[in-house]
Amino acid sequence: MREPAWRRAAPWLALIAWLVVPPSIWPQSWLLAWLSQTAAMIVFALSYNLLLGETGLLSFGHAAYAGLGALIAAQIFNRFAVPLVLLPLIGGLGAALCGVVFGFVSTRRAGTAFAMITLGIGELISAAAWTLPDWFGGEAGVAIDRTHAAALAGWTFGPAREAYGLIASWCLLASVAMFGLSRTAFMRLANAVRDNPARAAAIGCYPRRVRHGVVVLAAFFAGIAGTLGLIDVELVSTESVGMMRSGAVLIATVIGGTASFFGPVAGAIVLTFFSVVVGSMTRAWLFYLGLLFIVIVMASPDGLAGFARRHGARIDAWGWRGCRGFYLWASAAVLLLGAAVVVAVQWAYAVQFGADDGTVVAGLFTLPALPALPTLPASAQSIASGSGAWTLGLTLTALAASGAFAAHAALRARARLHASTGLRAHASQSTDGDAP
Repeated sequence: MREPAWRRAAPWLALIAWLVVPPSIWPQSWLLAWLSQTAAMIVFALSYNLLLGETGLLSFGHAAYAGLGALIAAQIFNRFAVPLVLLPLIGGLGAALCGVVFGFVSTRRAGTAFAMITLGIGELISAAAWTLPDWFGGEAGVAIDRTHAAALAGWTFGPAREAYGLIASWCLLASVAMFGLSRTAFMRLANAVRDNPARAAAIGCYPRRVRHGVVVLAAFFAGIAGTLGLIDVELVSTESVGMMRSGAVLIATVIGGTASFFGPVAGAIVLTFFSVVVGSMTRAWLFYLGLLFIVIVMASPDGLAGFARRHGARIDAWGWRGCRGFYLWASAAVLLLGAAVVVAVQWAYAVQFGADDGTVVAGLFTLPALPALPTLPASAQSIASGSGAWTLGLTLTALAASGAFAAHAALRARARLHASTGLRAHASQSTDGDAP
């Protein structure tokens, strides 16, 4: 059965609302910076999914195309002062040229060999970034000034809000282009190469040419994403081509889900939320991101998009009233167990690094000082000893016990739901059998 039109349009409306509504209501500088990073990461993750989700190519060097595209765009902008609105297109074309060269080498093999070749290419480019300072800028990188370009309809793109408007517009344009690309016959060939390359070759397809073409297209959109980041921070550095960024886009894509077009969009939003919002509050944000990644891979291998699709089908089948008890108990369990993990992790970081690095649990459980523990920071001594430790222990026990009880209640609610559904199905079959 075909999906209703409103459900197909809902992800696009949600993406537009995400990019447009928050800066219109609350145009704070930090919010614009976060949304700009999110928009660039959305394009980056969608470009990576052309490789991983559509063609089955696991790449460990995708950041090389984003970084090289941004670098080429920065060099051309500084030399020729091209219009800023065309800069993402220039960065995309520059990255596509790099994709033609590097893709010719990497697509000679598939599977694990392709992943290792891309890893080597990524490390090669990262090393070149440090050994060619005249081109890559060395430690300082290559900077641009957005205001040097000609104004467009009164927009100089100097203010953060105007720059964000350009970034959001290109994000939507690139997303629409990749969505249309995913519906073409060429990407259907890429899906065939992903699923069964031998059969695809038997019907006259050339798997290596298809992979090479997808690498070039993915590099083009990765170059656009890298250039959007350049417009945001007005700098491209050697870190732009490093392994950390390639790993980040891989994590975002897997968290969101590779089987759905909008899965990487959700993953990009989650990743930037952790790196910007959570990272501004605690240095443990990488721990939380890694923990979330493990939980999603184990509990929902098809990512957040697959999780939402399954539970949407459950609500359609059983109705919201039937599922209400299960979801309320499950939400309570997630919140309580998550709070227990946060309290424990923040306490451990406070003991290790002190309470003055952004951790909040130290302040909650700090009581009058007890005999000094010389091996611990002074700000964490009262946490690790005496009544402060007792308070922390009781809090963790209460949160964990309450979360376990809520999880047990959620499992019981789901079992009752399955049982009632089975009884209704059995009754329906019996009625159909008695009918003349």
